[in-house]
Amino acid sequence: MAGYGSDEQFAAWAAAAGYTIPEGSVTAARQRGSDYVDGAYGARFPGTPTGGIEQERAWPRTGASAAGSAIGSDVIPARVVNASYQAALLELNAPGSLSVVADPSKRVRRQKVEGIEREFFEPGTDGPVTGPVSTAIEGLLAPLLIPANAPAIMVV
Repeated sequence: MAGYGSDEQFAAWAAAAGYTIPEGSVTAARQRGSDYVDGAYGARFPGTPTGGIEQERAWPRTGASAAGSAIGSDVIPARVVNASYQAALLELNAPGSLSVVADPSKRVRRQKVEGIEREFFEPGTDGPVTGPVSTAIEGLLAPLLIPANAPAIMVV
């Protein structure tokens, strides 16, 4: 499997943004970053994978558009590549951080420490446990995403 972009393009992106690339396998981090972007956001990307269900990555896509313009079925938007680079950088800085495992039964609902008590309120206990969220990744992908509560459009 290959991540979006390339190791060389990742290094250029990081240098242009003023990031120092930490020690570690850039190739492996790009792979995990791309897996994160596809897994966390793939269901909200418009259109369908050009190569069908067997396509390795969520992009390129057929029938995708953003800001009123069609996205070619052979195009991987720069926003997707850059979001995967951002995720790869997070992974290089803290290996395993993109793969959060949470046990809903162990969530703290009320905590008391030295006479100070606080209670945590959640939108619901039967919803999915969400993983890490990066505002940089969210911002990059926002123009491409279909709202989570939008009805699915089936092309027949």
